[in-house]
Amino acid sequence: MAKKIFSIAFIYACCCFGWMILGGTVMQRTYQQDARITTAVGSLWGGEQIQQAPTLEIVGEEEETITRELTTGTVTETQTRTVYDPMPLAGTNLNVDLSLEHRRKGLIWFPTYRSELDGQYRIANETDEAATFRYVFSFPQEASVFDSLRILVDGELIEDASIEDGQLVRIFELDPGESHSLRIAYGSQGVGTWRYRFGNQATQVRDFSLAMTTDFADIDFPESTLSPTAKTETDSGWALNWDYGTLVADAGVGMTMPQKLNPGPWVSRVTFFAPVSLFLFFFVLFVVTLLKGVRLHPMHFFFLGCSFFAFHLLLAYLVDHISVNLALATASLVSVGLVISYMRLVAGMRFALVEVGLAQGVYLVLFAYTFFLEGFTGLAVTGLSIATLFVVMQATGRVDWEQLLRKSSSLSVDRLTPTSSVRAQNER
Repeated sequence: MAKKIFSIAFIYACCCFGWMILGGTVMQRTYQQDARITTAVGSLWGGEQIQQAPTLEIVGEEEETITRELTTGTVTETQTRTVYDPMPLAGTNLNVDLSLEHRRKGLIWFPTYRSELDGQYRIANETDEAATFRYVFSFPQEASVFDSLRILVDGELIEDASIEDGQLVRIFELDPGESHSLRIAYGSQGVGTWRYRFGNQATQVRDFSLAMTTDFADIDFPESTLSPTAKTETDSGWALNWDYGTLVADAGVGMTMPQKLNPGPWVSRVTFFAPVSLFLFFFVLFVVTLLKGVRLHPMHFFFLGCSFFAFHLLLAYLVDHISVNLALATASLVSVGLVISYMRLVAGMRFALVEVGLAQGVYLVLFAYTFFLEGFTGLAVTGLSIATLFVVMQATGRVDWEQLLRKSSSLSVDRLTPTSSVRAQNER
């Protein structure tokens, strides 16, 4: 019996080694593709867009005295230089519409989206004298395309607006108390997240409001962003609002697009956890065969382990071509079919279907499906392991193990016994 257990343990170790190689191969394929494909997707759809709030500055002049030492003596010069004093916008009112469309490249799904931004900004001269203001609007550097661009000042469309280095710059001469309204609207596209940032450091923001609509229901917000003050679920997604008076912040607001299940990382996790699946299956099968007097040779366990490995091998390469659910169903049917068709020759159809088929359905197929439970996989596997231990303990609580193991050893057949004879003895 000890020799048999050692042989089964060796077969189990060989399967584990094979799974480590397969899991590493899947990870390497995934991350090699990820590095290459992410660059390609970024060039087509842009990256994670960050729309910076416009800046407003008072343009002034300042005299500066410069002293220089020359060979002829000391020279003092007075120079005039332009200075820019930051000023907060008098008000910001934004409307953002996000439309999600997942795109798959290789083993990776990318949450690409279409964004429509319509922003109205109010600038005002709150000083006691006329002043020159410089308004700078920076477009997201991560975006590759901007379309439907409209720039309006006090409701009048500006046709001759020039954009250089991704920035729109406008100069305004404002009398005391005078204000202007600027509207900038454009459409673009990105991947992953969309953000609106108030600044790179804590900035005063006045009369800020942002209304966002999404066509997806699974919403999440990036780290270090403000939560919406109101949200309403719609037929297609959400209507979100951020309404603030005056605040000092650098966080901004944003939206994280929902991520689809990526086949590559998912398959690698299933593969790396496969040794747990096979251990539970071998453990249950070993106990069941002892209790029922079914004699299995270590070679039988070897072929069963190969059938488990075939499941993960087929799954790893099917997900390149079909959906994860369909690949999982196909690999499950193939592996279960291999095991049942083999075990019916070894121990009869009833044992193959009931004991072995049921155990494989739980510890291979159901085990793999637990990896769809994002965040609960570890708990599900733990629960399955504890449930297995409970069932086996209850089934063997009154078993005399010394007598059972002695009986099993005495009934061991010679290694040269034909398979048909083994099956006949098992069926009896």
